Amino acid sequence: MQRTISLIAALLLTIALTSGCASNKDKPKEQANYSSHDLKNKASPDKFESSEDPPINANTRFAAGQLAESQGNAQLAEEQYREALKLDPNHRDAAYRLAALLMQGRQFPQAIEAWQKYVEVTKGAPEAYNDLALCYEAAGQMDKAEQTYKTAIARDPVHSPCRVNYGLMLARHNRLNDAVAQLSTALSPAEVSYNLGRVFQDAGQFAQARAYFEDALKKDPNLHDAKAALAAMK
Repeated sequence: MQRTISLIAALLLTIALTSGCASNKDKPKEQANYSSHDLKNKASPDKFESSEDPPINANTRFAAGQLAESQGNAQLAEEQYREALKLDPNHRDAAYRLAALLMQGRQFPQAIEAWQKYVEVTKGAPEAYNDLALCYEAAGQMDKAEQTYKTAIARDPVHSPCRVNYGLMLARHNRLNDAVAQLSTALSPAEVSYNLGRVFQDAGQFAQARAYFEDALKKDPNLHDAKAALAAMK
């Protein structure tokens, strides 16, 4: 708790110092270095000098979480994002970062719950369903991942990330015809072959990967990624 309080105090001090660094040139004298709260309640120098620090709100907690992340303290960041969501259950950025942190930490039950919350906060945005589906797959729940991708695509049939990620998941599970069908809605034929090559490469199936990279270059001789992939395999 002491670490949390210190972090927030440091953040508020940073905000206070930053607000005082702006140049006053060409500004009306009475507005220089005043917050909106000060301007609203401006009566005398004494009142200005006794103004309190900004209250801790959801945005403050989110900023503290961002600071903790930048310092490599995932646990403290998670705590701050949870506090932000207590103050504002619909804080989109806090919901996203909390879910992402939990997924990065492979805390899949909690991460899935957090991504479901993010879907709710975004009112069912396709990109939120896409992230939830990725988490389901990482957790080994392919059936739920596939249904989630289908839900996202039903909401936005041309959402490229969903189509591509769904196609790659299908390829990883050897459903190549279905994978090509999904990838082809968002990628060129050469890009489809290249991405399939990457799936096989990641799986350690290098002969199949090479064949797909070569096919990609037949379809588009200028596809740099395929050239680089083949060169790296020599």
